[in-house]
Amino acid sequence: MNRPGSAPVRDAPAGARPDRDAGVEGLRIAGLARLSTCDWPGRLVATVFCQGCPWSCGYCQNADLIPPRGPAPLAWREVTALLRRRVGLLDAVVFSGGEPTMQPALATAIDEVRALGFAVGLHTSGAYPDRLVPLLPLVDWVALDIKAPASRYPAVTGRAASAERAFASLAHVLASGVEHEVRTTIDPAVLDATALAELADALTAAGVRTFAAQRLLRRDPATGIAVAAAEPPADFLDTCAARFPGFTYRSAR
Repeated sequence: MNRPGSAPVRDAPAGARPDRDAGVEGLRIAGLARLSTCDWPGRLVATVFCQGCPWSCGYCQNADLIPPRGPAPLAWREVTALLRRRVGLLDAVVFSGGEPTMQPALATAIDEVRALGFAVGLHTSGAYPDRLVPLLPLVDWVALDIKAPASRYPAVTGRAASAERAFASLAHVLASGVEHEVRTTIDPAVLDATALAELADALTAAGVRTFAAQRLLRRDPATGIAVAAAEPPADFLDTCAARFPGFTYRSAR
């Protein structure tokens, strides 16, 4: 698996507006799921997978999307051609990745999707909080990955300043009023009982009300078969159920 370099990630200036001057054909797209029922719970969606992510999470299921450029990009016009044929059949389009907010053309792509009559969902790690802010009024739903308590973030992402960015993004999402889900994939190698307790405390303090804990699936490189990690501790799941009114546990995806 290719990994991004260790150069610092530059964020957009605070208060930046969406870059609608960026040519939408410059959106780097690695793939398209023509129908998904899990990328936005309760909605039938098409999912656009954007290329590139500044973080290197060891359990990433889309590790081939980490490099800024992939081997066989999909043209945006191919995506919109499919979407025009799916008007009235799909509820929404979800931009996933990789990290969609990494790309300047994202706002223009969102505008075009909305013009076709689709709702828009966004999956993000929160890696670029200042880029996320101007996008929040443009989308209908956000799934924000909070990967760990702040103390364990570098162990998950491989980046020293990732916790500050993720929790800044969490504050922006909560303040925006946009419908959202905060979610964590539970990697037992990093998130032990102490870390999970820290995580629950941090999310509670931030004011999170809708939270999904996801059991880790690792894909065996030899067989391609997904193998589930150990279940999270029952007391962590009980704590989450008590603290977060919109709590969901996903035992397998």
